[in-house]
Amino acid sequence: MSAEPETERKVSFGFEEVTESEKVARVKGVFRSVASRYDLMNDLMSAGVHRLWKHDAMNRVNPQPGERHLDVAGGTGELARAFLELADKAGKRRGIDKPATAIVSDINDAMLEAGKARADNAKWEGRLDWVCADGQNLPWADNSFDVVTVSFGIRNFADRVAGLKEFRRVLKPGGRLAVLEFSHMTAPALQAAYDTYSFNVIPQLGSLVAGDKESYQYLVESIRKFPDQETFRAEIEEAGFSNVSVTNFSGGIAALHFGWAV
Repeated sequence: MSAEPETERKVSFGFEEVTESEKVARVKGVFRSVASRYDLMNDLMSAGVHRLWKHDAMNRVNPQPGERHLDVAGGTGELARAFLELADKAGKRRGIDKPATAIVSDINDAMLEAGKARADNAKWEGRLDWVCADGQNLPWADNSFDVVTVSFGIRNFADRVAGLKEFRRVLKPGGRLAVLEFSHMTAPALQAAYDTYSFNVIPQLGSLVAGDKESYQYLVESIRKFPDQETFRAEIEEAGFSNVSVTNFSGGIAALHFGWAV
């Protein structure tokens, strides 16, 4: 008797339950739709404050000359460029002429194309690379990077725990992981107000600005389905990271999870 086919695990796509492969396909569709408006999308989702959060996250990463950085789900490469900028500044302060390098990895080719089209990439020629890859199955050897970052991307993974384990695999022992993601507010009253704004305003803005209400509706729902700060911290620790800290931004609208590869 032949064995019955394995039933694929169900995961959340916003408030829907779908198979992992369906989530991957649908997330690709969302970001293909909004690729040209990605930075604007984050402006809408965070009222523009995401740029300050990313600045603080990269300061915590503390890039150094000669380091190798992987930005997973890196989209337009904003964090990768910031990493190289800060690493160069650190090298200049210390008199070390050893250029850092960065790779922007994203499962969505449309996002990468949007990032590669930016004019400010020219100054990083030979030091900034772009690779279309699945964050749950990274095409690099063990112990390849000093730093892995993910900014507003891990909630779109079909299996974020598998992704965290991949981040640990490609990090060198003692490497740093920084995950910046929309999260849960620390005050229930503020959470209720933010939810009202998110569900009633952001999809409508998405419709007006990008002509795509449905994608923005998913993005709002995906934030509410993402685990709270302490639950996600435990997942990171389980994946092999130590001294994992959580820094809430803007009362918990977003949170930076930072840990060390052991």
